Amino acid sequence: MSKTMSTYMAKEEEIDRKWYVVDLAGKTLGRVASEIAKILRGKHKPIFTPHVDTGDFVVAVNADKVHLSGNKLQNKMRYEHSEYPGGLKSKPYGELLEDKPEEAIELAVKGMLPKNRLGRKMFKKFKVYSGSEHPHEAQQPEELEL
Repeated sequence: MSKTMSTYMAKEEEIDRKWYVVDLAGKTLGRVASEIAKILRGKHKPIFTPHVDTGDFVVAVNADKVHLSGNKLQNKMRYEHSEYPGGLKSKPYGELLEDKPEEAIELAVKGMLPKNRLGRKMFKKFKVYSGSEHPHEAQQPEELEL
């Protein structure tokens, strides 16, 4: 009689999702984004399965108070292209953080998630707000210290 081990695979109905609030005030953008991406994917749970969305919801507040290290405020650029010749637009991250701080955080987190349908599904569980107020109090989110 041989004993065989079977690999555990999480099922969608077995997943218990929590809500977390992350305060971004004074935190470094890339370091916070990688931790948020880890929680959105579910890698912090023992039931992590790569092809199933096992992650939790994350609400990020104070996006306007995040900072970048080094000279990234001037040197790091945000590029967009209109798909027409000469349609490249670039904007330094310093301006992006002043105008749309939520977009800067979303770009950093989105870049650390899988580039497929599952990654898009995971990204929908991420909410960003520039102030300290958010409309998700009814979900009773836990404070997450990164």
